Amino acid sequence: MDLPTAFAAAVPLIGWTTHSAWLNRRLATARRDPLTGLHTRDGFTARAHRLTQRCPDRASVLLIDLDDFKATNDTYGHAAGDVVLTATAGRLSAWCGRTGIAARLGGDEFAVVALDAPARLSELRAALNQPVPYAGLTLPASASVGICRVAELPVVSLTDALSSADRDMYAHKRDGRTTRRR
Repeated sequence: MDLPTAFAAAVPLIGWTTHSAWLNRRLATARRDPLTGLHTRDGFTARAHRLTQRCPDRASVLLIDLDDFKATNDTYGHAAGDVVLTATAGRLSAWCGRTGIAARLGGDEFAVVALDAPARLSELRAALNQPVPYAGLTLPASASVGICRVAELPVVSLTDALSSADRDMYAHKRDGRTTRRR
């Protein structure tokens, strides 16, 4: 094959390779929340499902909802609220480490699947209840946490675990507590 023919054959291949790389980056970006960098619900679901299936005896699903977040936005502005969301995301990621996965489901609601979470729940509670510095102010931060140990479910199901963690979280909100102690 002569050089012009080889070049002509390579151009479409380069184009498809470039397009494929661009598309993969776009898909990865779509699975990440642009503000916090955490996974979105779509990016979280497949990974969380694999983790719960791989380690059902050690995996727990947590739902986290920031307490009085609307008051933070109303009092200090949306930029301050964004700082609280970003700080929460960083705290969740640090707590999960390499053995878990965190996601922002929307608004001020987050989800986590982590290994050995009940033993480390007090660490998470302490991290989430730390004030957040912003523009010379100290913003209050606290969260209600619901937890479901996957091993306690009759059938290992991410959907059922999320529902159970959601019920647990709202039980604590009604009780006026910020977290469940298990």
